Amino acid sequence: MKFLNIILDLIFPANCISCGKNGTILCSKCLLDSPNSRYEEAKWIFPLFDYRHPVIKKAIGLLKYKNKKGLAKIFAEILYFEILEVIADFSQLENFNNPILIPIPLAPKRKRERGFNQAELICKHLIKLNRDSNLRHGVDSTNWTLEKNILTKPKDTEHQARIKDRGERLKNLTGSFAIKNSEKIKNRNIILIDDVTTTGATLSEARKVLKRAGARKIIAFTVAH
Repeated sequence: MKFLNIILDLIFPANCISCGKNGTILCSKCLLDSPNSRYEEAKWIFPLFDYRHPVIKKAIGLLKYKNKKGLAKIFAEILYFEILEVIADFSQLENFNNPILIPIPLAPKRKRERGFNQAELICKHLIKLNRDSNLRHGVDSTNWTLEKNILTKPKDTEHQARIKDRGERLKNLTGSFAIKNSEKIKNRNIILIDDVTTTGATLSEARKVLKRAGARKIIAFTVAH
């Protein structure tokens, strides 16, 4: 089925899911015209768009469940400049140098079913954008690195979106994350990446275990809330 989708994409080039423009599954204008997240989040979590907006909800669904991996690159391009702006604007992020990007992991069963982790795909594009920017400007002092095997999720949990009570969400996630190779994150700045945050419980649990393992400052970015 995945191979068939690739063939169909080559034969029938994508049209923007919002305006129908040929050549891309989601054009930059329609993405930038989508409403920003209006929800209050923890001060260290930065969601971009309102998940209730039909275009954003459909685009994330196509990435996660329909193998439209090109959307990971589109989301990364928007996230990249948001990350740079936040790091530059927030005084509490002073000396937030050479951060490690860590995608929120999927449980092994869910990753096998899907075939990939959408947050990891977004991270890979962010790393490439950062590397290309450094090459263009002739700098190497803002290198980002990707670590996809430090934060793991050995425990398969109930999908957070199906749990309405916040207390139950937190209980569902307790102990669901684990750390490997903790020496790699000792006193390091970390950027967590995920596609969607609802209550922030997943990101908060991930942050807790990373802090416990010795991470310095941790912030998180998501495509939508």
